[in-house]
Amino acid sequence: MLTIGEFSKICRVSPKTLRYYEAIGLLQPRLVNPMTGYRFYAADQLETMRLINHLKAYSFTLEEIKLLVVTLSGKPEDLTAALTEKKQELRRQAEQLTQQLQQLDRDIQNLHDGHSLFANGDEIPVQLTEVADSELLSWRLMVQEQAFPQAYKQCFGTLLEKLQAGSLTMSWAPMVLFHDAQFSDEGLDTEFAVPVAETTPETRLFQPGLCLKTVVSGIQADFAAVYARLIHTAQVQGYHSSGPLFEVYLSDPQDHPETLITEVYYPVTKNKMKRGENNGFPENEGFE
Repeated sequence: MLTIGEFSKICRVSPKTLRYYEAIGLLQPRLVNPMTGYRFYAADQLETMRLINHLKAYSFTLEEIKLLVVTLSGKPEDLTAALTEKKQELRRQAEQLTQQLQQLDRDIQNLHDGHSLFANGDEIPVQLTEVADSELLSWRLMVQEQAFPQAYKQCFGTLLEKLQAGSLTMSWAPMVLFHDAQFSDEGLDTEFAVPVAETTPETRLFQPGLCLKTVVSGIQADFAAVYARLIHTAQVQGYHSSGPLFEVYLSDPQDHPETLITEVYYPVTKNKMKRGENNGFPENEGFE
């Protein structure tokens, strides 16, 4: 048997950390002296500690490690599945870091050339268009910003299963509606939706009507600038919001993020004009 000091020295983990692992049920001492409270570990627990350290190096959380090591007893098939999923997660993170590095290069070059770090949005084309009514098969929930990719995958996966089970016909591309009037620490009030041709007890009528619209390319596009441009255009041209802003995905961001095409819509209605006023912009034409 090894004392907690000896065990910690071999594993290069502090006694404080070992006591914490004991408290959360991750790694229990093989023996605790009831008189002195001294803790002892068996030699075979060194292998368990090595596995814990190994998984931590791959950024597994302690909760995930406990599931694999304690609940599932470190079975090879479970470890293989977990490591494969972690590999995919790290690959996605690597792609995001690559995109961030590329954006950093562009920002540095823009500053070096004397340009502003942010575009003012004037170059974003905005069109006024009428969007037809449709039935939506949807799932609405609160989503934290960092959890959006997982929620996108889960919600649209479930909706597509319902689509197939009910033999429903998709009438437009998948979309996401943002119902929040302002940011909340609880997340975004988000509705994932698939427009369908049929009306069922599970669908709802969606009537966006008149909208300001723009098209965005790529997953790293500055959506904040896009939203600001739409809202600013509405204010300047005498419109106000009449419904939740929504995005329509013409391609799947999970497949090829770099080629993602997104249509962004801002439902609006015209402010009441005083006699003799004219907005000067007919519908279905672009705003400069």
